[in-house]
Amino acid sequence: MINLYFLIGIIISLSIGVILGYLARQSIAKRQAGTIEAKINKLISNAKTQAKETLSKAKEQADKILEEAKNQQREVQIRLANIQERLTRKEQSIERKDRELEQAYKKLKEKAKQIKIIRSEIENYKNEEIRKLEKISGLSKKEAKEALINNIEAEYKQVLLDRIKKLEEEGKEELNRRAQKIIAFAIQRISAPSASELTSTTVSLPDEDLKGRIIGKEGRNIKTFEKLTGVELLIDDTPGAVTLSCFDPVRRQIARIALERLLADGRIQPARIEETVEMAKQEINQKIQEEGEKAVYDAGVLGLDPRLVKILGRLYFRTSYGQNVLYHSVEVAHLASAIASELGANVEIARKAGLLHDIGKALDHEIQGSHVEIGRRILAKFNIEEETIKAMQAHHEEYPFETIESVIVHVADKISGARPGARKDTLEAYLRRLQELEDIASSFDGVEKAYAIQAGREVRVFVSPEKVDDLGAYKLAKEIANRIHEELRYPGEIKINVIRETRVIEYAR
Repeated sequence: MINLYFLIGIIISLSIGVILGYLARQSIAKRQAGTIEAKINKLISNAKTQAKETLSKAKEQADKILEEAKNQQREVQIRLANIQERLTRKEQSIERKDRELEQAYKKLKEKAKQIKIIRSEIENYKNEEIRKLEKISGLSKKEAKEALINNIEAEYKQVLLDRIKKLEEEGKEELNRRAQKIIAFAIQRISAPSASELTSTTVSLPDEDLKGRIIGKEGRNIKTFEKLTGVELLIDDTPGAVTLSCFDPVRRQIARIALERLLADGRIQPARIEETVEMAKQEINQKIQEEGEKAVYDAGVLGLDPRLVKILGRLYFRTSYGQNVLYHSVEVAHLASAIASELGANVEIARKAGLLHDIGKALDHEIQGSHVEIGRRILAKFNIEEETIKAMQAHHEEYPFETIESVIVHVADKISGARPGARKDTLEAYLRRLQELEDIASSFDGVEKAYAIQAGREVRVFVSPEKVDDLGAYKLAKEIANRIHEELRYPGEIKINVIRETRVIEYAR
């Protein structure tokens, strides 16, 4: 019972405590709510104050910006007004000048018409005077002109001759000095051997009995050799030697090397011949590549296609009048570059064109056409620049000289081929050239005798003094030189020496 009362007392106490706590909490909450409301009101008041201040400042700023914009607008309007005024003045000025030009153009047209009228009247007066003169003189205009020229030529012939002679001597002396200086300097820089290398076509035999072994049973050895090499093997009565005959110098060299190896080995039979010829081909191909690379290096020309270098190397086995064409090409490259440097031309183009100018000779036995045409096609195939092709194609004057480098390569080619010891010529070709020189000189009217002397470097022409006067001698020399230049092929230059001599003979009896 006591516990029950105790429990009831505790419950009542707790209830009272809860009620008191609730009341206390309500009181505290009311006090806090009043404080927060005051703070909120204060914040709202501050915000309104700041908003008024911000709005005031914004209005002041807007007024300021508006005032500045109005000022800028006034300045722009003033500038536009000034520009408009200047444009108006310029437009007026242009219109005034246009009117003046139009008036001047009209005046010029009127003057041009007047000039045409005056010129036509002058031409009519001139023609009328010429007709009167022709009627009075009995000569046409062309006849009178020829008669006047003949009279002046007859009257001043000696003066003209003296003047022509003086001008030619002065010009030749100056040109000779400059040409000799340039050529001497170019040749001085070239240290090429004078002795030319010949491609041998004869193979010596240590024993005459080897001829029979070369022929073989029923000729099978010689047939196999000729079939594999493409070279004709001539075995005649010449003691201790056999001759290789072929138009292709490379094939001839392959045959020579193969035959020499067969003779040294002693085993001459078809299988051995085939093996030896194949080895000789490989050796020749390697030699061609090496000689091509050496020539390119010696000439100082870089960047060529390896296939083009190999074609160039084939010139090592090609000769022209006894002169090795590859050595000649390298020499022309050096001469052309030296001359080009003296004349201020393109040295690289001259050097490359000089090296490649005869490359067509490497394939002229296999392709139809002149070696110049073949060379042009080869260089075009390997994308060589057009300037180099133009410089090399004119070295035999088959094409015109389009650039200064083409003239330089032509001159360098002539120097290399004409220097002493560079080339050899057959007696038959030598005599034929001399005879052709004399025949050309003798074909002109008034020539009594003509002699080719100094190995064809000079032609002395004796003329009849009754048929050819001094002025005619000058003309005759030029005509003979032009005819020789057009009809003959020759290295270097040929001097034409026309001699007119008057002899008076009288006898005292």
